Amino acid sequence: MLGHIEQCLAELDGSLHLAADADAVETALWFHDAVYAPGRPDNEARSAALAIRSLADAAVTPSRRDSIARLILATRHDAVPDDPDAQLIVDIDLAILGASPERFDEYERAIRLEYRQVPDSIFRKRRADVLQGLLARPRIYRTDSFHARYELPARDNLLRSIHSLDPPS
Repeated sequence: MLGHIEQCLAELDGSLHLAADADAVETALWFHDAVYAPGRPDNEARSAALAIRSLADAAVTPSRRDSIARLILATRHDAVPDDPDAQLIVDIDLAILGASPERFDEYERAIRLEYRQVPDSIFRKRRADVLQGLLARPRIYRTDSFHARYELPARDNLLRSIHSLDPPS
Protein backbone atom coordinates (compact mmCIF):
# COMPACT_ATOMS: atom_id res chain seq x y z
CA MET A 1 0.00 0.00 0.00
CA LEU A 2 2.79 2.42 0.83
CA GLY A 3 4.31 1.73 -2.58
CA HIS A 4 1.09 2.89 -4.22
CA ILE A 5 1.08 6.10 -2.19
CA GLU A 6 4.73 6.73 -3.10
CA GLN A 7 3.92 6.21 -6.76
CA CYS A 8 0.93 8.56 -6.52
CA LEU A 9 3.02 11.25 -4.86
CA ALA A 10 5.70 10.89 -7.55
CA GLU A 11 3.01 11.31 -10.22
CA LEU A 12 1.78 14.42 -8.42
CA ASP A 13 5.30 15.85 -8.28
CA GLY A 14 5.41 15.71 -12.07
CA SER A 15 1.90 17.12 -12.37
CA LEU A 16 1.75 19.95 -9.86
CA HIS A 17 1.09 22.42 -12.67
CA LEU A 18 -2.23 20.65 -13.31
CA ALA A 19 -3.52 21.12 -9.77
CA ALA A 20 -5.67 24.06 -8.79
CA ASP A 21 -5.06 23.19 -5.13
CA ALA A 22 -1.94 21.02 -4.99
CA ASP A 23 -1.97 20.84 -1.18
CA ALA A 24 -5.51 19.44 -1.15
CA VAL A 25 -4.65 16.92 -3.86
CA GLU A 26 -1.54 15.82 -1.99
CA THR A 27 -3.41 15.47 1.30
CA ALA A 28 -6.15 13.48 -0.42
CA LEU A 29 -3.54 11.19 -1.97
CA TRP A 30 -2.04 10.49 1.45
CA PHE A 31 -5.47 9.52 2.79
CA HIS A 32 -7.20 7.96 -0.24
CA ASP A 33 -6.29 4.37 0.66
CA ALA A 34 -5.74 4.88 4.38
CA VAL A 35 -8.58 2.42 5.02
CA TYR A 36 -8.31 -0.49 2.63
CA ALA A 37 -9.85 -3.91 3.01
CA PRO A 38 -10.01 -5.89 -0.26
CA GLY A 39 -13.55 -6.38 -1.42
CA ARG A 40 -15.14 -3.76 0.83
CA PRO A 41 -17.25 -1.24 -1.05
CA ASP A 42 -16.76 1.54 1.50
CA ASN A 43 -12.97 1.89 1.66
CA GLU A 44 -12.97 5.38 0.15
CA ALA A 45 -15.82 6.58 2.38
CA ARG A 46 -14.03 5.24 5.43
CA SER A 47 -10.75 6.84 4.27
CA ALA A 48 -12.55 10.17 3.75
CA ALA A 49 -14.08 9.96 7.23
CA LEU A 50 -10.65 9.24 8.71
CA ALA A 51 -9.23 12.24 6.85
CA ILE A 52 -11.99 14.48 8.15
CA ARG A 53 -11.39 13.36 11.76
CA SER A 54 -7.60 13.63 11.46
CA LEU A 55 -7.69 17.02 9.78
CA ALA A 56 -10.19 18.31 12.36
CA ASP A 57 -7.71 17.32 15.06
CA ALA A 58 -5.11 19.35 13.15
CA ALA A 59 -7.46 22.39 13.15
CA VAL A 60 -8.04 22.32 9.39
CA THR A 61 -11.16 24.29 8.48
CA PRO A 62 -14.38 22.39 7.80
CA SER A 63 -14.56 23.58 4.19
CA ARG A 64 -10.98 22.45 3.55
CA ARG A 65 -11.69 19.05 5.15
CA ASP A 66 -14.77 18.68 2.94
CA SER A 67 -12.77 19.54 -0.19
CA ILE A 68 -10.17 16.92 0.66
CA ALA A 69 -12.83 14.32 1.47
CA ARG A 70 -14.51 15.01 -1.89
CA LEU A 71 -11.20 14.32 -3.65
CA ILE A 72 -10.77 11.07 -1.73
CA LEU A 73 -14.29 10.00 -2.67
CA ALA A 74 -13.49 10.61 -6.35
CA THR A 75 -11.10 7.63 -6.15
CA ARG A 76 -14.14 5.33 -5.98
CA HIS A 77 -14.07 5.65 -9.77
CA ASP A 78 -17.86 5.42 -9.89
CA ALA A 79 -18.40 8.66 -11.80
CA VAL A 80 -16.48 10.85 -14.22
CA PRO A 81 -15.23 13.78 -12.14
CA ASP A 82 -15.93 17.25 -13.47
CA ASP A 83 -13.63 19.11 -11.09
CA PRO A 84 -10.03 19.49 -12.39
CA ASP A 85 -8.45 18.42 -9.07
CA ALA A 86 -10.75 15.39 -8.85
CA GLN A 87 -9.81 14.50 -12.43
CA LEU A 88 -6.15 14.79 -11.50
CA ILE A 89 -6.38 12.60 -8.40
CA VAL A 90 -8.33 9.94 -10.32
CA ASP A 91 -5.76 10.01 -13.13
CA ILE A 92 -2.93 9.73 -10.62
CA ASP A 93 -4.66 6.79 -8.92
CA LEU A 94 -5.04 5.04 -12.30
CA ALA A 95 -1.55 5.86 -13.59
CA ILE A 96 -0.43 2.31 -12.79
CA LEU A 97 -2.62 1.06 -15.63
CA GLY A 98 -0.32 2.83 -18.10
CA ALA A 99 2.92 1.63 -16.51
CA SER A 100 5.42 -0.55 -18.32
CA PRO A 101 4.10 -4.07 -18.98
CA GLU A 102 6.46 -5.45 -16.33
CA ARG A 103 5.31 -2.98 -13.69
CA PHE A 104 1.66 -3.47 -14.61
CA ASP A 105 2.03 -7.26 -14.36
CA GLU A 106 3.59 -6.82 -10.91
CA TYR A 107 0.57 -4.72 -9.94
CA GLU A 108 -1.81 -7.39 -11.23
CA ARG A 109 0.02 -10.08 -9.23
CA ALA A 110 -0.34 -7.91 -6.11
CA ILE A 111 -4.08 -7.56 -6.77
CA ARG A 112 -4.37 -11.35 -7.01
CA LEU A 113 -2.54 -11.71 -3.68
CA GLU A 114 -4.94 -9.26 -2.06
CA TYR A 115 -7.81 -11.47 -3.17
CA ARG A 116 -6.12 -14.82 -2.59
CA GLN A 117 -9.11 -16.06 -0.59
CA VAL A 118 -11.30 -15.76 -3.71
CA PRO A 119 -11.43 -18.92 -5.84
CA ASP A 120 -9.56 -18.54 -9.10
CA SER A 121 -12.58 -18.90 -11.39
CA ILE A 122 -14.49 -16.19 -9.51
CA PHE A 123 -11.47 -13.90 -9.32
CA ARG A 124 -10.78 -14.23 -13.04
CA LYS A 125 -14.37 -13.34 -13.95
CA ARG A 126 -14.67 -10.40 -11.58
CA ARG A 127 -11.24 -9.01 -12.40
CA ALA A 128 -11.94 -9.27 -16.12
CA ASP A 129 -15.23 -7.41 -15.56
CA VAL A 130 -13.41 -4.59 -13.73
CA LEU A 131 -10.72 -4.31 -16.40
CA GLN A 132 -13.28 -4.46 -19.23
CA GLY A 133 -15.20 -1.65 -17.52
CA LEU A 134 -12.09 0.50 -17.57
CA LEU A 135 -11.37 -0.43 -21.16
CA ALA A 136 -14.94 0.45 -22.22
CA ARG A 137 -14.52 4.05 -21.12
CA PRO A 138 -14.13 6.51 -23.97
CA ARG A 139 -11.17 7.93 -22.02
CA ILE A 140 -9.46 6.26 -19.09
CA TYR A 141 -7.62 9.47 -18.21
CA ARG A 142 -9.46 12.78 -17.97
CA THR A 143 -6.53 15.21 -17.98
CA ASP A 144 -4.91 15.78 -21.35
CA SER A 145 -1.46 15.23 -19.85
CA PHE A 146 -2.24 11.78 -18.42
CA HIS A 147 -4.27 10.86 -21.50
CA ALA A 148 -1.33 11.62 -23.79
CA ARG A 149 1.15 9.77 -21.59
CA TYR A 150 -0.79 6.74 -20.38
CA GLU A 151 -3.95 6.09 -22.43
CA LEU A 152 -2.46 3.80 -25.10
CA PRO A 153 -0.17 1.83 -22.77
CA ALA A 154 -3.08 1.43 -20.32
CA ARG A 155 -5.33 0.05 -23.03
CA ASP A 156 -2.60 -2.36 -24.13
CA ASN A 157 -2.05 -3.51 -20.53
CA LEU A 158 -5.78 -3.92 -19.90
CA LEU A 159 -6.28 -5.96 -23.08
CA ARG A 160 -3.29 -8.16 -22.27
CA SER A 161 -4.50 -8.71 -18.72
CA ILE A 162 -8.06 -9.49 -19.81
CA HIS A 163 -6.68 -12.02 -22.28
CA SER A 164 -4.59 -13.63 -19.52
CA LEU A 165 -7.70 -13.95 -17.34
CA ASP A 166 -9.54 -16.02 -19.96
CA PRO A 167 -10.03 -19.47 -18.48
CA PRO A 168 -7.84 -22.12 -20.07
CA SER A 169 -9.65 -24.12 -22.76
